[in-house]
Amino acid sequence: MPAKEHYFINRLKIMADKIKFVNVDKSNFFSTLKKRVDDYFAANRKSRHANGFMIFKAIFYLGILIAAYFLLIFGQFNLPVIFSLWIIIGLFTAFSAVNVCHDAIHGAFSSNKNVNNIFWYTFHFLGANPYVWSITHNIAHHTYPNIEGHDEDIEQSAILRISPSQKLRKIHRHQHWYAFSLYTLTTLLWVFIKDYKKFFQKDIGNYNNKRHPKIEYFNLFFYKALYYTIFLVIPIIMIDLSWWQVVLGFLVLHFFEGLTLAVMFMLAHIVEKSHFPSPDIDGKIKNSWAVHQLYTTVDFARNNAFVSFFTGGLNFQIEHHLFPQICHIHYRPISEIVQKTAHEYNVPYFENPTFFGAIRSHIRFLKKFGREEMHG
Repeated sequence: MPAKEHYFINRLKIMADKIKFVNVDKSNFFSTLKKRVDDYFAANRKSRHANGFMIFKAIFYLGILIAAYFLLIFGQFNLPVIFSLWIIIGLFTAFSAVNVCHDAIHGAFSSNKNVNNIFWYTFHFLGANPYVWSITHNIAHHTYPNIEGHDEDIEQSAILRISPSQKLRKIHRHQHWYAFSLYTLTTLLWVFIKDYKKFFQKDIGNYNNKRHPKIEYFNLFFYKALYYTIFLVIPIIMIDLSWWQVVLGFLVLHFFEGLTLAVMFMLAHIVEKSHFPSPDIDGKIKNSWAVHQLYTTVDFARNNAFVSFFTGGLNFQIEHHLFPQICHIHYRPISEIVQKTAHEYNVPYFENPTFFGAIRSHIRFLKKFGREEMHG
């Protein structure tokens, strides 16, 4: 059997089995880190959940989103203002998703489950299904980042190569030029295709033959229909424009929303320093789960409060992966603890100091992966 064919058959077998993380060095890195983080909250008498500033952020982002929508529907504005409102809605949909809903779906916004559930359902009104997201993101991505066949976030179109085990095609040679154009389609595909596809997909990560609660079938179709009504049907009826101009505005909304979300998530895992570990034939990753997170995740612009405010702490992706049930508002001080502990245990702590430095690293990554055949 040819070596290349044998390689891919072995990978198919691994993808069918559960991945196992093996702490080969018997390191107590994560237990030490958890204790230090616990001590930080205890010593400062802080809650792990939202504080006053986080509540302000929730009101700020959702408030502007709702205000922009009502101005769009009931305001009598000229075409440039109307399209500016579509852009604001797109941007603040993305900002609301990562700053508010993301924390709530992880159970990090509040210690009160009912409060988290309120923002969980808010995700429906942003066009996305929180139940599907909790599986593809909370479970598959957070458990198996950058592992092909298990991490749903690196499953992309065949014309974009962001994993070393993906087949190299001629078109990939130019992907660093066209990738950002594809990112603008992210949420448009999400609200019309991805949620349905993932919901009815047989396997998601390690979820095999997943059976969904009956209520989730209703939620999927009901809230999707409600979203289409709110952002397409009602604007067509209420705004004094032709239907195609309203549809164009809706597309503009998703152009800005999709690009914003895609860039924020790409900069954490799809950059030069991030690793793409491959399991062995037995499905084992030769690292503990916590150490695996640090090999596959990269922080960016940690000292930039402006970036942190708008990205919902996604620039502290290492801290988020290690402590997803801690509200992102606390990640800045926690990052110092994580970095110090990582250095003590000789564990990598990757970061790009600036936002634009992370952008450049992502472009260089795309260029490299578009031209070199790589495995593992």
